[in-house]
Amino acid sequence: MKVLRARELLKELGQGWTLNGRGHLKRHYTFKNFAQALAFANKVGAVAEAEGHHPDLYLAWGKCKIEIWSHKIKGLTESDFVLAAQAERKFKPFRAPA
Repeated sequence: MKVLRARELLKELGQGWTLNGRGHLKRHYTFKNFAQALAFANKVGAVAEAEGHHPDLYLAWGKCKIEIWSHKIKGLTESDFVLAAQAERKFKPFRAPA
């Protein structure tokens, strides 16, 4: 995927998503406790398993980091952005009320 297209899609994902130095999509999520972070990781994991597209998930107390890229091509595809958008939807129930 061309860098320009990746940047366009990145804007659509919203705040928090970045491209790291290796060209992977990355986002850090924060939670009230470990149980919420684990529940979120499991929700994203279920989506990933159903899609056959597996991100790297890093879990810690009150935190979960997601790194997404297409391993086969060692870069980004539109499927990576779809998975990122699905992760965003799974995060909605954990957001603090405004």
